[in-house]
Amino acid sequence: MQYWLADGRRGQDSGVVKRFAPAFWTVNFPRPMMASVVTTAADALRVDAVFYGSGDLAGLIWDAEDKWDHPLLSYATDRDFRDCVLRFRWRSSGVRRLDETHGATLTIEGRDASGAARSWYVRLWNYASDGPEDAEIVLDFSAIDGGFLLPGEADPVWAGDVDRMFISIVPPDYDAGDTAFAAPVEGWVEVSAITCVGAGSVLEIGDVMVPEHGLSIATGYDDCFNQTPERVLRQALALGYRGDINHYVGMSHYFALARSGSDWLAGGGLNAACVAWHRDFAMRAKVLDFGVIWSLSYELLDAHCPAGWKQRAENGDPALTGWVPPSTLLSPAQPQAMAYLQGAAAAFAGIAVEAGLAVKFQVGEPWWWVMPADGRICLYDDAARAAFGAGPVSIPDVRGEKTAAQKALLDAAGVLLAASTAALCDAVRAVAPGAVTHLLAYLPTILDPDAPEAKRANLPVGCASPAFDVLQLEDYDWVTEGRSALTVRGLAEASARLGYPVGEQHYLAGFVLRAEDAPVQWARIAAAAGASVARGSAATFVWALPQVARDGFTAFRIDGEDEMQAFDDVLFPLAIGREASVSPAFSTQTVESLSGHERRSSDWADARLSFDVGPGVRSEADVMELIAFFRARRGAARGFRFADPFDDRSGSGGPLDQFLGVGDGAVSAFQLCKYYGEGAEAQQRVITRPVAGTIRLAVDGVEVLSGWAHVALGVIAFDVAPVAGAALTAGFRFDVPVRFAEDRLDVSRATFAAGDVPSVPLVELRA
Repeated sequence: MQYWLADGRRGQDSGVVKRFAPAFWTVNFPRPMMASVVTTAADALRVDAVFYGSGDLAGLIWDAEDKWDHPLLSYATDRDFRDCVLRFRWRSSGVRRLDETHGATLTIEGRDASGAARSWYVRLWNYASDGPEDAEIVLDFSAIDGGFLLPGEADPVWAGDVDRMFISIVPPDYDAGDTAFAAPVEGWVEVSAITCVGAGSVLEIGDVMVPEHGLSIATGYDDCFNQTPERVLRQALALGYRGDINHYVGMSHYFALARSGSDWLAGGGLNAACVAWHRDFAMRAKVLDFGVIWSLSYELLDAHCPAGWKQRAENGDPALTGWVPPSTLLSPAQPQAMAYLQGAAAAFAGIAVEAGLAVKFQVGEPWWWVMPADGRICLYDDAARAAFGAGPVSIPDVRGEKTAAQKALLDAAGVLLAASTAALCDAVRAVAPGAVTHLLAYLPTILDPDAPEAKRANLPVGCASPAFDVLQLEDYDWVTEGRSALTVRGLAEASARLGYPVGEQHYLAGFVLRAEDAPVQWARIAAAAGASVARGSAATFVWALPQVARDGFTAFRIDGEDEMQAFDDVLFPLAIGREASVSPAFSTQTVESLSGHERRSSDWADARLSFDVGPGVRSEADVMELIAFFRARRGAARGFRFADPFDDRSGSGGPLDQFLGVGDGAVSAFQLCKYYGEGAEAQQRVITRPVAGTIRLAVDGVEVLSGWAHVALGVIAFDVAPVAGAALTAGFRFDVPVRFAEDRLDVSRATFAAGDVPSVPLVELRA
């Protein structure tokens, strides 16, 4: 898998789009109100809003600079609006009318003719015809005035250097104050028959279509709530992602709020803006042949979570994440909290059914929160204490060894957690009996090497196969930190503990939190995604689309197929292979002068081996085994392992056999190699297929038995980078990656019986 971090188009396909095209408007608003925007036709959009107070205001936004699309798909920046005339039909209900004070106002932000930053406030009613809730509006940006009353309060707009413009949408009782409403107020605006004419009405836009590369994409409503589903899905399709979209419904924007004293708290299902957005998202995903895995976690924005629903540490501290503002974790033992989650899950399943999508549901990262700073596990809320009974034993720090009583409590917490996930899946199946269920496990927390017993609570055996249809694994902290040894061990441990074969697993690779880390971290994510494909994971997801777009991450394959997919990690039959003949070969260019002197140039740094395994075919049983193996490899199409009968080990097999590298305190991964000859002139052979269980390592001459892992293709990764100057050595056995040299296998019963030995050539792969 190859990738590119695109920062702009370099000759890639582009087209044109009309300025103010419906798909590219966004919305924004202050909490706790909610709003969403969807396209309803090629020239129309709709905003749904939920207001909770007299100061709530949503903005329907057009940015002069495309801040949301992938660089290969974005529209061109053009800040000069003067050669544009915008027309549209405005219809609204449940919002302040056009003719009222604080009615819809167009705010234009930019600079005046002298370059000074400023804003203009254009009352739309001044440019409307017909009624205050159903009007045609015409805006000529070469002759438009701000101000409430015209012409007396006219403030001429200079639209030659605009950053953005937005139309305000407020509730009927808006007063710019902070008075909370007794109940939520819902409203909507439809902007239709949108046309833009004039010399500046057309923008260049990226029109690439990256070839399908085999990866799927993940995204989340909290990250794309402000965009239209049409825009989000356009990017996923154009960037080559196919199959299912893993869609996290989020922890802060999907729920409806109800008044509780002075607070707005979750508990009333989905809000109207969320429902409108997801209905459109599901419908468009269906049309584009995407599936959707609806992901719902136990995480909720802390400000809107009832106090009794929160997981708590032993001293009563709530489980709070490090996000700003913080989120909290719902207690699996709290009946009202779990009923709330079940209702939300059923609602999203209903949206999928309505759209005609196969229902696929993910329980996202269900766990008992562990305080990152001090290891306190949050399983002491009132509901959990009641469920565990008799005063649960104290676990002041989940890290390190645990007593029998502490392990028993962790096991009991795991049973309760598994039961809550089963109930959540049952709620989905009540809406869609054939729903496919997924469990997402975040390995760096639940398999933290410093907390070996935490998995009892957070990776409970009650979630083992067949409790779910698919096990989804993510480990992005390990990946982005370059700790690939932990990834290998974590994947193996999770698979062994829960019993899902790799064909029933998904892997989520990513994500890059900070843009400044993109160059290093995307390289590691791409490698992890490639390793997932090589393992045979049923699906591999890039997490997530907002970071993909921000950083220009573009995945692709050279020649249409990833090399790793053409290799079967199986060994050629040993009994036949032991009698093979071997022929190492180099490629050397030799030029001879008239005087007889030579100049030689070596084209290859390493020999390429050829084998003939025909001499090992001694019986009809051998012939049958050979043919079966040949057919399974599809002739020369697929590679496999071969044990070289003459050279299959580093030396004695001890940890001091071969040079591995020298530590520098930063690099943690090293390639296995075997050296032929001495000193600087020794010929280096890269070893990519070591035999499992035979690798031994030493640091400064002392064998190390832990703290490292073979991650793939002969790469040894240490949990912690070896210190500067540390001498690293290794011993191992290894196989050679080969393929059949030909697509035809000639073995005759008659000639074989007469003693003729067939020729069955193999050639080494550079892999």
